[in-house]
Amino acid sequence: MNRTNTMTTMAAVTAVVAVLGVGATEAKFTPYTVQDCKGYNSWPMMQAIGQRLVCTYSRGTSHNIVEGVRGVFARASDDGGKTWSNEVCVANEPNYGEVTIGKGLDENGAMLLWVRCFGGPKNHHDLYRTKDGMTFEKISTPSLSPLPMQITDVFHVPGKGMMSLWFAGNYKDDRSHSWGTLVSTDNGLTWKQTTIEKELSKADWPTEQSAVYVGDGKIFALARTEVSGSSGGLQFQLTSVDSGVTWKRERTNIGDILCSTPSLVYDAQSGLVSNYYFERGKGLVKRRVNALAEVWSKPTAWAEPEIVGRGSESPWDTGNVNVTVIGNTHFLAYYSGTHPNTTVYVLPVPAPNASARK
Repeated sequence: MNRTNTMTTMAAVTAVVAVLGVGATEAKFTPYTVQDCKGYNSWPMMQAIGQRLVCTYSRGTSHNIVEGVRGVFARASDDGGKTWSNEVCVANEPNYGEVTIGKGLDENGAMLLWVRCFGGPKNHHDLYRTKDGMTFEKISTPSLSPLPMQITDVFHVPGKGMMSLWFAGNYKDDRSHSWGTLVSTDNGLTWKQTTIEKELSKADWPTEQSAVYVGDGKIFALARTEVSGSSGGLQFQLTSVDSGVTWKRERTNIGDILCSTPSLVYDAQSGLVSNYYFERGKGLVKRRVNALAEVWSKPTAWAEPEIVGRGSESPWDTGNVNVTVIGNTHFLAYYSGTHPNTTVYVLPVPAPNASARK
């Protein structure tokens, strides 16, 4: 690939640990820049295709999902995020504002990418596929009702197919909010939509979900909340024991978020689940790590957070962590800056060590 060196100049020292209040620690790791050109580079999705990292992101002029100048772009890295290929355009239809909203792998190991297309003649969602992170093909535009605000990361459920969670609503204080599942049995060409909960208040609405399949028909997910405060401003935990047919929704003890989107990694060998998120307003990239057994039936048992990175303290011009895994490293994509210019970063973080937690 034709490569450009985009290593960040952000100050960071690898594996320097400092105590930050009761139970909180900071381990600083070195972030790399994916894209820092002029504009609102934001809402990235990160996926590994083998040993290659592919980072997709949206760019416009502001924190606005419907502006017609907003398009979706991608870069790839073969050296753990240190350098990136030249930018390629995934989608940039002038009548729509296009935003990256979910990623995953298909049955053959190619990357899938959900793109939200709003603000034009007919709001919809497109699904793209790429084998190399450089060439993207649109493979599906499903007809959905209710129309989701977002469709989240693709994961695989044995015996059922590929699955994504979705949520729909208007963010107002009414009961117009819902969420559910999308399932594909033909490698992403068509999708069956199921509503799990509807007529929810904004306070009870789990949004921007991140889900992982953990075995034996069990699915574990965390979701963002759209309200703040000690009672409602806590991430949701969603669990299913029947491959996504029925679900249990509970509150966690995770409140240091300010409308933060979670991103999960589950390690079947160690049994550990890592929850990554960005505490908006404070500029902190965080993770909480627990054994799945510790929190499955006790969602208020999440461990104290570890700070793994820092960004801008501007509440909305930064955030939205999305994670992928290569070997023993978790690669976190997020954006940070101050309107009208923001930058997309990738932060490599070593996977948590199960023995060190005992």
